Amino acid sequence: MATGQKLMRAIRVFEFGGPEVLKLQSDVAVPIPKDHQVLIKVQACGVNPVDTYIRSGTHNIKPPLPYTPGFDVAGIIEAVGESVSAFKKGDRVFTTRTISGGYAEYALAADHTVYTLPEKLDFKQGAAIGIPYFTAYRALLHSACVKPGESVLVHGASGGVGIATCQIARAYGLQVLGTASTEEGQKIVLQNGAHKVFNHKEANYIDKIKKSVGEKGVDVIIEMLANVNLSNDLNLLSHGGRVIVVGSRGPIEINPRDTMTKESSIKGVTLFSSTKEEFQQFAAALQAGMEIGWLKPVIGPQYLLEKATQAHENIIHSSGAIGKMILLLE
Repeated sequence: MATGQKLMRAIRVFEFGGPEVLKLQSDVAVPIPKDHQVLIKVQACGVNPVDTYIRSGTHNIKPPLPYTPGFDVAGIIEAVGESVSAFKKGDRVFTTRTISGGYAEYALAADHTVYTLPEKLDFKQGAAIGIPYFTAYRALLHSACVKPGESVLVHGASGGVGIATCQIARAYGLQVLGTASTEEGQKIVLQNGAHKVFNHKEANYIDKIKKSVGEKGVDVIIEMLANVNLSNDLNLLSHGGRVIVVGSRGPIEINPRDTMTKESSIKGVTLFSSTKEEFQQFAAALQAGMEIGWLKPVIGPQYLLEKATQAHENIIHSSGAIGKMILLLE
């Protein structure tokens, strides 16, 4: 390590495994930005389910060990590389991806993955934009190719991606239905764009959705837990309907015949398949949402950096997610 190099606290992962592999260290070197990179003093960092899949070693993204988790940070530009012209020290920003990892006091990011955070949003909200809103936008507009007037069911609508999906869908003129398992969750779903909400813990909730949408069925289903709901989803779809799989935690048995008569489709979505140009398109639409006011992240559980292990346990094992889980650095 270079003499006099600045040190920081960061979570490090030295082996893939359970939440216990997240280790807080206080002697990690603060990275130095080069070329098109910026260094961000992190105020808050989003915790996403994908963080836990990467940490466990079961995801197709396998960072070289050791690594620091975390994609979505919000904070203040501390330093910029020599080729950066869009940002300067002191700018308020958020990211969709970091290079050095977001569970840390400072994070390095490529300048094209960094966006200005408007004054009307605080850093907690900034840390809740990246993966949830960009994934929701990709799922709705890019993968499902939704059109104004179509109906969309957001299955698991009270979490970070679910709320983002409801807000975007409502802003784009869709008929929005959501599901959530708690009274508080259902209330938040209705406050964030859904026209109707259903309790997916009720035995007959599928019948209630069918009754609500009538014979036609639902045009698009954004699915957060495909291993539980996919078979039911296929029965809810309209002719030409689409299920967009955003999340799944295991296998499920379905009857492919359910896709035939309706000529329906099942499509998976992953944010990091997006090109640089697609990220720019998504960002332009979402920046407009921030300016107009329909993009308003709902913050859920908050943890200090040293409680990252607890956060990883809770994001997978707590039922009835409400809002976006974040780590606080300040």
